[in-house]
Amino acid sequence: TALVVRFLTKRFIGDYEANTGALYSRKFTIDGEQISLQVQDTPFVSLEDDTDSICCQEQINRSIYWADGFVFVYSITDYESYRVIRPLHQHIRKIHPNANIPLLLMANKGDLLRARQVSSKEGLQLASELGGNYYEVSARENCEGVHEAFQQLCQEVSRMIGSCNGEKRRGLHLVRPKSPNMQDLKRRLKQALTSKGKSATTL
Repeated sequence: TALVVRFLTKRFIGDYEANTGALYSRKFTIDGEQISLQVQDTPFVSLEDDTDSICCQEQINRSIYWADGFVFVYSITDYESYRVIRPLHQHIRKIHPNANIPLLLMANKGDLLRARQVSSKEGLQLASELGGNYYEVSARENCEGVHEAFQQLCQEVSRMIGSCNGEKRRGLHLVRPKSPNMQDLKRRLKQALTSKGKSATTL
């Protein structure tokens, strides 16, 4: 959620509501052309106990069906979050076995180097294995890095859609989610800011 908020608003707020899998929409200019971008902030994916199988909510599967690109996020301070990426990617490939869908691997919390559990080398190796680009960023301190990563993925998705002439994954009949909700994001930001203000006043 922190990375999505950074990308869409260029702001960082440390406290967020529980991830509800909200869908947000913004218009961006990519290579001189304005595009409408939808970002699905999916709920957290976890591994089954002592296995390499993932536990996926149905909402995540629906998102996988209609997505034109994927952002895989893990924390450099949490090796378990890194372990989830490979089986999640395998799950996506089962749904789209023949699709060449752009993906991005983002290692977050790059400002917490002393607590690092996942090396940059491990991140780069995994990105190479998955066939995507790798960025080590900090949602807290590096707005430019977050925006650059998402911007590159948007460019790849835009080029892919353009080359497919609207025929990509024609066999899938799942309808994309409706009512993108930037108002909800603004509400959550305002709520978090108000909460921080109250805490500061109390202190």
